[in-house]
Amino acid sequence: MARKRPVPPGSDFHSDGPTVLSMSSPLIPLFPLGTVLVPGAPLPLHIFEERYRRLMADLLALAPADRQFGVVAIRAGHEVGTDGVRALHEVGCMALIVSSQAAPDGSYDLDSIGTARFRLLSLDSELPYLRGTVDWLPEPAGDSAALVPLVCERYAAYRLALGALRGTTLELPELPSDPRLLSYLVAATVIADLSDRQSFLAEYDAAARLAAESRWLFREAALLRELSAVPAGRMLDVPGSLN
Repeated sequence: MARKRPVPPGSDFHSDGPTVLSMSSPLIPLFPLGTVLVPGAPLPLHIFEERYRRLMADLLALAPADRQFGVVAIRAGHEVGTDGVRALHEVGCMALIVSSQAAPDGSYDLDSIGTARFRLLSLDSELPYLRGTVDWLPEPAGDSAALVPLVCERYAAYRLALGALRGTTLELPELPSDPRLLSYLVAATVIADLSDRQSFLAEYDAAARLAAESRWLFREAALLRELSAVPAGRMLDVPGSLN
């Protein structure tokens, strides 16, 4: 299928926001993955499974702006194998291919970026890879004015606590004032379980997302400070996009 490649050093959350999709069909190609993609976040992939080589061939035959696929986190099952995926989460994110390279063995390395959210309505298995009928989700800001400074403060405290745990100082990136961009930057760059990241993605508007992230940041920073350890099951390495 596909293997997520490490985000190259210097790769950043893209702060120009979700793009307008040029794809007119509500039936989109799907990439079930064991990760959650959010708008603006980079997603490098190594593609090796035959059905997803077919997907790449189909996408690369399109105009560059149409080379998009839907990333949906796996709720039950695993990525590889014809019967690996048993259940998918309902809300996903489109990924736009920004570069790709074919290898002699027929596999691909590609870099993509999250664009727009969707809600999965139904699945189609006519082709070797899954497709889905979707509804595009709006991106309202909601009543978020008071939440932006609070989340910025708690994000800084979280990074400070995480850096202290690792014996280093994590540089704080410039944080956007736009609530939608800030909400996705936080969702993309914290070290969170899949279920937490999925809940961030699925929130209706930026205000609800920021409120959920504010609570999460407060809790995680306290755990990092008081327990001096990441809770069991969490990876300790900071994603490359944070540097």
